[in-house]
Amino acid sequence: MVDDRRQIQTAVLGGVDSDEPLMLPLEAIELDAFRQRHEGDSFWCGLLLGGCGLQLTTKLYTDRVCHFAHHPGPDGHPHVCGRRARGVSSADHLYVKSAAAAWLHHRGEQADFEFTQPDGAPIGSVVDIHLPHQRLRMHLDQTVPPVWDEESEPVLGLSVPVDRDTLIERWYVHRIRLDSQGTTRQVRIGTEAFARPTEWFGLEDCEITSRGLSTPAVQQIIQARKTPPAPKWTPGKKQESAQDTRAQELIRKLLYARRTESIALAESVCSEIIGLTGVSPGLQEKVDAALRHGCLWIEKQVAKRQQLFASLGRAAADRRHKKASRLLKLAKAVAKDDSSESENHVITAATDYLAAVAAARSEHLNALLDGLNRLPRFMDPDVFYAKVHALVQAAHEVSISPQRRAQIDTWRERAGLPAEPGQGQQRRARGSGKGRLYRQVDSKGRLKGSCPRCGAGKGLPCLADTTADEAQGVPHDERMRPIIEERKERQRTQRTQRPWRVYEVACPDCGQGIEARCTTSGGPHRSRVELAKEFTRRHEPHPASSEQP
Repeated sequence: MVDDRRQIQTAVLGGVDSDEPLMLPLEAIELDAFRQRHEGDSFWCGLLLGGCGLQLTTKLYTDRVCHFAHHPGPDGHPHVCGRRARGVSSADHLYVKSAAAAWLHHRGEQADFEFTQPDGAPIGSVVDIHLPHQRLRMHLDQTVPPVWDEESEPVLGLSVPVDRDTLIERWYVHRIRLDSQGTTRQVRIGTEAFARPTEWFGLEDCEITSRGLSTPAVQQIIQARKTPPAPKWTPGKKQESAQDTRAQELIRKLLYARRTESIALAESVCSEIIGLTGVSPGLQEKVDAALRHGCLWIEKQVAKRQQLFASLGRAAADRRHKKASRLLKLAKAVAKDDSSESENHVITAATDYLAAVAAARSEHLNALLDGLNRLPRFMDPDVFYAKVHALVQAAHEVSISPQRRAQIDTWRERAGLPAEPGQGQQRRARGSGKGRLYRQVDSKGRLKGSCPRCGAGKGLPCLADTTADEAQGVPHDERMRPIIEERKERQRTQRTQRPWRVYEVACPDCGQGIEARCTTSGGPHRSRVELAKEFTRRHEPHPASSEQP
């Protein structure tokens, strides 16, 4: 690991798993007051900051900025930490959680917060806020692109771009920024619209409505969209009547209801159109056509909605987890504005079923971890590989904490599994049938040997069975098997050669977990060193001819 010389400006208070952020003052005179205020507190390079989990101290300077620093290692050399983000914005995701929780508590609401890491994104790139009937996803940087057609409403950081078509189609988007105020960070929410400057507000000025997150600027934008422009008067030209103006407004409203797929709004507009009278003959034809198409659209949407909830109910009753999970997202999006009692019952039943499945899978994952920790002293490498593979597969099916992910990654590395074994193993399982072994071999290595079936030489494609002088699209299985067996043997050898490192096991004396340093200043406890050696011996092949277990 390369020594990173960037100064650490943020930490967490009280412990390695804390979510309470701190920002160190940059000036020496402010640091003195900071130290007095936190005289009895401890500062940590927290796991939620992507840190190493060790305790930090404060460094005071008069000729440069003050900062946090790690304690030196047992050998006196500076500690090397792999933390990615270290500046004043490196704890912004924790400040967002703290500010949003306080704002919601003041409003009498609660929410669940999750620092999601889709596709391996660094922790802190995304903050998911799960409200009872709404979901917000805060994109604090550009790592995870926003998705506009899912159930979570994106709120974009200043560095996240948005195209003009999205602004026009959605009317507006929300942005988030954090401003430094003393030794803390203040959250500001902005509303950006096409051809309109971004307006910024404090959280106390924002609301959660049926449309999602709302600011005072949102109300102005919606009102401007709904209010028809004042008619222009032209001498000698007859002005439109109030009923004609109202008819045109209802037509626009009906088109908006169809675009936003709001059945309730479309039904309300159609009811108003039916009761509308006094419209000019030329416009009445357009009104009748809009009403006719609107009623047909409502009938189709109601049928689709009934079919969706019926399918969701059957999927939950038949215990079809993937289908139920996919349909539940669609059902919640459809029922976001209005829902019947029967629809709410279906959503509740599906949610309870998926929660029960998640709990059972989490319990299964814990059992697999416990089983690995209690392995016998001598274990066949293939059995060990199968157990770790089952653990990694189970981890793909549940949402786990970063600490648990670190434990699983340690076992995965010991077994020699790739970084994403779940999908790869599934593909290999599906492709293990006749004529598909080539899918288990990289395209560059498929022709490195000759084929015993058709006699094709090294580097030449296999010949078709029906026509000897014509090459076929894929190599024969007989050519692939030696390559696959050679790779498996190499992986088995690698799994039994690498010793366990001290910090890959938990300490029996001080209770520190994987990758966490012991609480002593003189290095790891002796019992932890011995346990790592025991784990190394435990997973080596058993020489049955010379040793007994």
